[in-house]
Parts: sequence; C-alpha cells; structure tokens
Amino acid sequence: MATLTPLYSGSKCNATYIGGAAGGILIDAGGSAKQLTNALQQAGVDPRRVGAVFLTHEHTDHIAALRVFCRAHGTPVFGTAGTLRALAERIDLTNIHTEVVPSDGIATCGMLVRSHAISHDCAEPCAYTCEAEDGEKFAVATDLGYIDDDLQDALLGCDNVMLESNHEPRLVQLCDRPYAIKRRILSDSGHLSNAACAEFLPKLLQRGTARFWLAHLSRDNNTPDLALGCATAAFDAVGARAGMDYELEVCPS
Repeated sequence: MATLTPLYSGSKCNATYIGGAAGGILIDAGGSAKQLTNALQQAGVDPRRVGAVFLTHEHTDHIAALRVFCRAHGTPVFGTAGTLRALAERIDLTNIHTEVVPSDGIATCGMLVRSHAISHDCAEPCAYTCEAEDGEKFAVATDLGYIDDDLQDALLGCDNVMLESNHEPRLVQLCDRPYAIKRRILSDSGHLSNAACAEFLPKLLQRGTARFWLAHLSRDNNTPDLALGCATAAFDAVGARAGMDYELEVCPS
C-alpha cells in the first residue's frame, strides 16, 4: 500500500515522499542532499528506491538538493516545461535526465502522476496528484496564491491531501519585511493563508479525503498551533471529529 510521507515542508526546504512496494517518488528536493538522504532513511526509505523527482517549481527551497542527489542515484527529474527551462538556468543539469510531465500524466513507481497548474510567482508551477495501483489517491499542493476551479476539481476525491497553510495575514502585515514582500505573500500568486486552506478542508472531507497535512508553514508569520486551530475550527463547524472522521497533522519543517 502506498503512503505519503512529508519529509520536511516550510520556508527553507521542502520534500515529500510518496511510495509503496514498487518504490516511490519525491515531490521536490529541497535542503541539502545529505539532509534529504537522512530524512528518507529516517522514514525507512532507501534513497536508491526513489524512482523519480517531480518538481512543483524552481525556487531554491524546492530544488537545492536536486543536483547532488540525482547525480548520486541516477534519479530522473520531471516537471512542467516552464519549470525545467527555469531549472536549467539555475543549476547544472549535466548527466541528469529531465522530462516534461505529459498532459495525461506519467506512470512510474506503481503510480500515475499528474501535474495541475497553480498560481505562484515562478515560471510554470504545479501541484501533483498521484494514483497508486490499489486506487489510493494522493495530492501535494503548496506554494499557491489561491485554489482555482481546476485545482479544486483535481484535489476533490483524493484520499490523502497535503495542502499549504502558509500564514496568518495579520502576522504578515505586522512583520518587519518590506512592503513588496508582504504584498507578494498575500497576493494571488503568493501563498495560501490558514483561513483559505481551512475553508477548503471540509469540501475535501465531504468528497472522501480522510487524511490531511498542513504544509509550507511560514517560520515568521505562522505557527503550528495557529494553522491547526484554524483547520480544526473548520472541521468542527461541519461536525467532523478528529481521529474518527479525519486525521490532521502539520508537516515537519
């Protein structure tokens, strides 16, 4: 049976493993190659069993370990055409196989992986859904300014969803960052707030999602307690019970 394991997710580095008996894939490869390798091993995953890395976008916190890790293990890299073009401008991809994810998805490691366009300030970002051979469906959607109709349709019906709950807007407004950065975070091409994430969670629950991970929490403008509190309140409002109707966790950072 395939499982989703967030290795780490936050402002500095991001990587998620989805896999089963036939091996697995990474969604993003942030941090250092040593950090990524250690996180996989701590999760009980041999790094050599990672059959592919799928990139959501080219920002450093999602790609920093990519070159060293993929060269060491011969791991191919997949992404949108825009992401791979931008990636080639940022790092040396010599001896690394890269491939665009086809519009109808790609079968690898016992899963069908599909990309879904999202709104973020980079070349051609995407979320991913993965359907395992046993029918279990997973979704990873972070670094998105908002959830549009197409992304909503892609996520509804997934059994396991990892969704961005990045910030509290009031904390963004109060922080000492430059105004341009605050405006970026709060924009439709920035990051999803706790409230925006929480608003969507009951819809997912009603369509069959049973396990949720809150992802990509800002280290400066959020806390796990704030994100969990907002999400739990949304579930409480529809009468859903933690541990019975759903499971909810904050991803490790």
